[in-house]
Amino acid sequence: MQANNINYNKITQQLIESLDHRPALLLHSCCAPCSSYCLEWLNKYFDITVFYYNPNIYPAEEYCKRLQEQYSFAQKADFCRGVKVVDCGYEPEEFYDAVKGLEQLSEGGARCEKCFRLRLRKTAEKARELGAEYFTTTLSISPMKDSRLLNQIGGELAEEYGIKYLYSDFKKNDGYRRSTQISAEYGMYRQDYCGCVFSLNERKKRKPAEN
Repeated sequence: MQANNINYNKITQQLIESLDHRPALLLHSCCAPCSSYCLEWLNKYFDITVFYYNPNIYPAEEYCKRLQEQYSFAQKADFCRGVKVVDCGYEPEEFYDAVKGLEQLSEGGARCEKCFRLRLRKTAEKARELGAEYFTTTLSISPMKDSRLLNQIGGELAEEYGIKYLYSDFKKNDGYRRSTQISAEYGMYRQDYCGCVFSLNERKKRKPAEN
């Protein structure tokens, strides 16, 4: 599944329609706001464990803030009933090792690909450990993220680990807009940068021009 014009949202819908049971799904979450719409939709069909593995986030205080928001949201939202949250712990050295030599690149390039692959690999490993039938990530809900690349990486790791990958493009069908609505309804903290120190620095450089 590496063609550029694949409708990943349609693939998700077709899979859901074909289900004859509630499979266990390990959902990698980058943050609570991005997970909101994904959980609202998917928890109708899957038994979900949210996997919070984001060693890219900087600084540590930001990591803790986003993690707490994830736990809080999973406890408050009615459509999160039965959802578990697993925190892998803060391991920033894993991120810096993965992107070594790519620090000066702009956001959205090879450094981000390394970051996606790192987080999805850990998710696949955890899915196999927990005996989950599927794994996927909330990352595709962002208009700034390349869903083709994310699904390509997910498919490769699915073959490597023997776990099914849930192909998806959660931004479709107004998924991103719905996530912002849910965030507002629950008063969630929404960060204004992806997470790593490099994206934070880019955000700071852009702010004067935006103002």
